[in-house]
Amino acid sequence: MDQSFLIMLSNLLHLQNQLDPTTSLLSDSPTTSSTPSSLLTSTSAAPLLFFTIASVLSFISTSRKPQPPSPPPSPSSTSPYSISAFRALSTERIWAMEAPLRDAQWRSLYGLSYPVFTTVVDKLKPYIAQSNLSLPSDYAVAMVLSRLSLGLSAKTVAKRYSLEPYLVSKITNMVTRLLATKLYPEFIKIPAGRRRLHETTAAFAEITNLPNICGAIDNTHVRLHSLPSDVPNKNIYTNVYGFKSIQLQVVADHKKIFWDVCVKAPGAVDDATHFRDSLLYNRLVSGDIVWEKVVNVKGHPVRPYVVGDWCYPLLSFLLTPFSWNRTGNPAQNTFDEGLMKGRRVVEEAIGLLKGRWRILQDVNVGLNHAPQTIVACCVLHNLCQIAREPEPEMWKEPEESGPVARVLESEKSYYYFGESLRQVLADDLYQRLSSR
Repeated sequence: MDQSFLIMLSNLLHLQNQLDPTTSLLSDSPTTSSTPSSLLTSTSAAPLLFFTIASVLSFISTSRKPQPPSPPPSPSSTSPYSISAFRALSTERIWAMEAPLRDAQWRSLYGLSYPVFTTVVDKLKPYIAQSNLSLPSDYAVAMVLSRLSLGLSAKTVAKRYSLEPYLVSKITNMVTRLLATKLYPEFIKIPAGRRRLHETTAAFAEITNLPNICGAIDNTHVRLHSLPSDVPNKNIYTNVYGFKSIQLQVVADHKKIFWDVCVKAPGAVDDATHFRDSLLYNRLVSGDIVWEKVVNVKGHPVRPYVVGDWCYPLLSFLLTPFSWNRTGNPAQNTFDEGLMKGRRVVEEAIGLLKGRWRILQDVNVGLNHAPQTIVACCVLHNLCQIAREPEPEMWKEPEESGPVARVLESEKSYYYFGESLRQVLADDLYQRLSSR
């Protein structure tokens, strides 16, 4: 029986007792006997009034229909983030808008233009279909892109899209995993082909006046919003700048397109150690990567090489500055100036990456899913650069700091070759510039 009805009935019993104490239904006294017949024959009107009101309330209580449980939240059709609103934007309104206006709107919502968005969806759709996701594939991808682009938490996205936070996290993990695994081989590639390699080295030569540079390497700290309470030794995530992070190592070409990405180290690890732990380092040392394009400089064969700052070891395939504060001779300082111009490309690429995909400014996914989220953003960055998307405002990185990398015993032969090569390139550059 309904609880509210029982409360009303109890109140009526007390009221009847006050109106006619001789026929109290609440009395514990054995001398006071109340039966239905005695109540009906009583000279007081209270019993009759009591039973009349009680009968009406009983009828109302028994005829009241039980309320069904509240349905789970679903995107309101009037919400700008609902499936119907997204479908109207992506199918009906999309063709009624001028392309620049359309793409600007999509960039503000999802971080990239409509054509690039459809490319991402088309490539992910077959894999998403295998997951039996209840949401449309393009809608799910759009939701994840908005989170990556705007840096939103799962709770914020869940509230916008009227979904449960756990479902938002699940979809985010699925889409970023697909980007980091299925699309990575297609959009993040070492420039091994003759055409791309020649284009890359020629473009770097224009920037630096140095021959055969095929990429610039750098490391960046990706801030972690929080760490799980059960993580052992949390101090290994605290970097030199004082905040918790994991490290992203990238190599970029002249178009600020990444051709290698590595996320394997917590914040306290130095750049050189992270580099040595990467697949790229092991492939270069083992000779698995051999660039065939060789140029002759003062009688020395020069194969393609990568440039980095003093936090990386000087090796035959990775050249670094002579000094970080211009304390070398004129030829060495001229070389350092040119090399750092080339390195600036990767700094700008990282600035664009974090400026376009703002979740990398404060990663608010689980620690286990942070690496794939970072790699996914690198894949999306390359898609945008290849499509020549407008460059957003760059994220400003902290000033570079760190010790000069030491050379391991196993690297000595690479170091000596790199040292000799660097001096030859410095002398050649200084001579060429002096003769102009």
